[in-house]
Amino acid sequence: MIYHHTKILSTLAISFTLYSPLLQATSTDELAKSIINLRGDVENLYSQVKENKQKYHAQMKSLSMQSIDLQAQINRKQTSLKLANNELKKIKQKIQETSNGNKEIKPLVLKSLKLLEVTIQEGIPFMVQERINSLHKIKSDLNAGLITNEKALALTWASYDDAIRTTKEIGLFKQQIEFKGQKVLARIAKLGSVALFFSTPKDEVGYVIKKDTGYEYKHITDPKDIEKIVALFDALQKQIRTGFFELPNALVLQGSN
Repeated sequence: MIYHHTKILSTLAISFTLYSPLLQATSTDELAKSIINLRGDVENLYSQVKENKQKYHAQMKSLSMQSIDLQAQINRKQTSLKLANNELKKIKQKIQETSNGNKEIKPLVLKSLKLLEVTIQEGIPFMVQERINSLHKIKSDLNAGLITNEKALALTWASYDDAIRTTKEIGLFKQQIEFKGQKVLARIAKLGSVALFFSTPKDEVGYVIKKDTGYEYKHITDPKDIEKIVALFDALQKQIRTGFFELPNALVLQGSN
């Protein structure tokens, strides 16, 4: 029995002795393959780093060139602005020198602008804010020295001419109106300074009447009156400004009736 165990141990020892070199050889091959793979990975990573480094330098170079170009543009703009400011100073000085000989014109112009603004506000509500804004621009340009007293006088005179023309003008226009508590862009049929009819995008029609507190856009619901107003808009659309038209009693100065 002892002999049998000894024989088995001897056999195992011989087998292990024979297998051990094979294990060592296999481990060595795998290690070599692993090292080769790692070397390949390192080379790939190095190539990527080199490529990214080149891209980074190219981007930095491009950004640097863009920065230089932008700085040059800024310098040109600053130079142009400086020249424009200098030119503006010269023009203002020239305007001031020209206006000094006619100082009495400026108070007259300012007074006339104020009177015309009141007239526009009290008159038929046609493009009121736009017309007043043009008067304010004349006033601000005059006070800022951007126009001469004579130029301001000419512009004021033209504004008076425009106001007179408005009292006679008949035609179709578009303007924003206050209707049913909302701002609405409506079509306007203006008959001089006598009457002003409107038509909303929802085909609601009416006319303007003057109240003690200002003007009101009165909505018309009577089918016959609606038909008359629609006929007026159609005629003006066809450039028909003369002839007989039957219209509702829409005189601006009719009061609250």
